[in-house]
Amino acid sequence: MEALLEAALRLAAPLLIAALGELVVERGGVINIGIEGTMLIGAFAGFAVATATGSAAVGVVGAGAAGCAVGAVFATATFAARIDQIVSGMAINLLALGVTGLGARALWAGAPPTPPLVEPFPIPVLSSLPVVGRALFQQSPYVYGGVLLAAVLGFGLARTRTGLRLRAVGESARAADAEGVPVLRFRVVAVLTGATLAGIAGSSLSLALSDTFSEGMTAGRGFIALAVVIFGRWSAWGGLAAALFFGAATALQFRLQARGLGIPYPVFLMFPYLVTLAVLAFATGRARSPADLGQAYVREGG
Repeated sequence: MEALLEAALRLAAPLLIAALGELVVERGGVINIGIEGTMLIGAFAGFAVATATGSAAVGVVGAGAAGCAVGAVFATATFAARIDQIVSGMAINLLALGVTGLGARALWAGAPPTPPLVEPFPIPVLSSLPVVGRALFQQSPYVYGGVLLAAVLGFGLARTRTGLRLRAVGESARAADAEGVPVLRFRVVAVLTGATLAGIAGSSLSLALSDTFSEGMTAGRGFIALAVVIFGRWSAWGGLAAALFFGAATALQFRLQARGLGIPYPVFLMFPYLVTLAVLAFATGRARSPADLGQAYVREGG
């Protein structure tokens, strides 16, 4: 049980960080399905920068910067060129798949080098506790950072002026504009913030969960992060619970494989995605999204 809990937290971390970023975006009334491609670019950039500099921390910063750059592309296409949000997001996913694949082949014609990794950080005393010590308090900084971010966002969205204004933009951009809230500015900052967090989440795949970069290594995690936002009912704490659920489902998949049950390997690979579909079917009709989610807003006279 301890091993399952430890694996669930470790595997939930990238989903949680990416989902919290998307939560900020969707609370502002924008939906960015390009989160999958942004995570992939973050995984590539983090790996490349960490390898080049010899520093995992610099690699994480590089991944966040790359994610922010992708967010700027999405914001330009969506708000300046007024391209549909879904179309812009899908274009980013396809572009990321091609760019990272080409970049990996150009930089590492053979096997990619081994980068410096983001190692688990045991918290003194607490990591020595029986049963839960190793599982809860000897984790990657991504896990600690994700939980802390959930707490900060949960408080910020509910209790701060900025959070309330962002939620107002997502509920009714026109009404928020009438009250003097700069809708476009809030949406652009939300998109850049969400993309930065998606890039950092992607770096956890190449610098913590594995020690390499491979083409398409996100393997649908960006789409699962979108499901986490829905299942978490557009709240930070709900997102934390949902990410842990999906992390546990993935960890369970690996443990079932290890038991050698004689079930074909592809069935195990399908398991997290079947869970995602089941959860979406259950949760979609029971959660209320921000009223203006996915709706473009052009100011009168703009």
